[in-house]
Amino acid sequence: MPEELKPDICVIGGGSGGLTVAAAAAAFGVPVVLVEGGKMGGDCLNYGCVPSKALLAAGKTAATMRHAETFGIESVEPNVDFPGVIEHVRSVIAAIAPNDSVERFTAMGVRVIQEYGRFLDRETLAAGDFVIKPRRFVIATGSSPFVPPIPGLGEVPYFTNETIFENEKRPDHLIVVGGGPIGMELAQAHRRLGSKVTVIEGQRALGKDDPELTALVLDRLRGEGISIHEEAKVAGVSRGEGSGLIVRYETEGGEAEVTGSHILVATGRKPNLDRLDLGKAGVKHDKKGIKVNRALLTSNRKIYAIGDVAGGLQFTHVAGYHGALVVQSILFRVPGKENRDIIPWVTYTDPELAHVGLDENAARKRHRIIRVLRWPYAENDRAQAERKTDGMVKLITDRKGRILGADIVGAGAGEMINIFALAVAKKMKASDLRAFVPPYPTMTEMTKRAATSFSAPLARKPVVRRLIAFLRSFG
Repeated sequence: MPEELKPDICVIGGGSGGLTVAAAAAAFGVPVVLVEGGKMGGDCLNYGCVPSKALLAAGKTAATMRHAETFGIESVEPNVDFPGVIEHVRSVIAAIAPNDSVERFTAMGVRVIQEYGRFLDRETLAAGDFVIKPRRFVIATGSSPFVPPIPGLGEVPYFTNETIFENEKRPDHLIVVGGGPIGMELAQAHRRLGSKVTVIEGQRALGKDDPELTALVLDRLRGEGISIHEEAKVAGVSRGEGSGLIVRYETEGGEAEVTGSHILVATGRKPNLDRLDLGKAGVKHDKKGIKVNRALLTSNRKIYAIGDVAGGLQFTHVAGYHGALVVQSILFRVPGKENRDIIPWVTYTDPELAHVGLDENAARKRHRIIRVLRWPYAENDRAQAERKTDGMVKLITDRKGRILGADIVGAGAGEMINIFALAVAKKMKASDLRAFVPPYPTMTEMTKRAATSFSAPLARKPVVRRLIAFLRSFG
């Protein structure tokens, strides 16, 4: 006979969003059950953000060794121990895993059930030997790699982000199908670790970001020896001679093919819905995910959905943001409303590519008059000292100076975007950023310089020029 549980909250999924809700509820003494049949920590810890950044760090170290002569140090071609690199990746995961572990959450007071859950009706979930009837459900089951129906792909071995970090043999030639953030990050990491790399993208590589800035990233990747084919549709996959794998693709110029040793499929994500029996719970959904309103409520008013499974932006920090909104709604009866305009994102290639708010194209559609402010890395002293002068800060404001969005390409872009994320969230103006004093020399000075340039046209007005001249006359 299954044991019946009646907590206030049942969280389905132990990734970033689910753990946020479970931890917060437990901290307030609210009875909460967490149901997770896979690995605690979800995709980000085990297959995504953490291992990919660890691999990128190894690749960056190798690249630094190759170009040390820039600093008067002899350059060397690194001897890459690829199994050692993968062990480094695993050790990073292992160092973080206790934060997301069953033991830690049990100690917090969360009842963790290590089984997959499925709905029996609108108010009941079955998970292993348990039947759960909470006051509210939060579905946070995340997403998995989407593998398109490419002819022949099912007959050859291939990686996704869930399997590539298990590979201890360095690919001789990695063919990456998909030129989004995951594909381009792993392409650069493997290239720097000694693999030949080809990327095939059906549309524009890094197509979600501002093309003015992505051009700089793609130039760098091509300069490092990565072959990138854009507007190229994969037509089929087959085995070649020996252990070779052939990928055929079509472009405007006709059909072509490339032969490699390994294939990575990085063509997007799909929501994890299959095990849930959402129809029995009265939860509407489609292939993009569960349908929710701005408060993240589903068609069943007892059930929320957050993170990747909710069909919106697919980032770990978005799942955490969603989790906080749902906690606010459930525990404090103050409905939280999702605002996607305030969400930043970063592609961790070298150079990094970061964004928040409206890009130039979106801003022009929403506002009659905008200002586009730019500041180059080459005019920053810290960037010069570190020989990291390729890059740009691009700031978008309305005609009165309110910051609508920002894009940064260059070293440390993922760190610098934070101040613009705050500015967008709090509806700050360029004048607000002129008011802070960054330490010298730092890259962050560029954020202030970009904001300060909003006032440059004012300085060109005759009355202002006369005032400046008058003030200068006093020495």
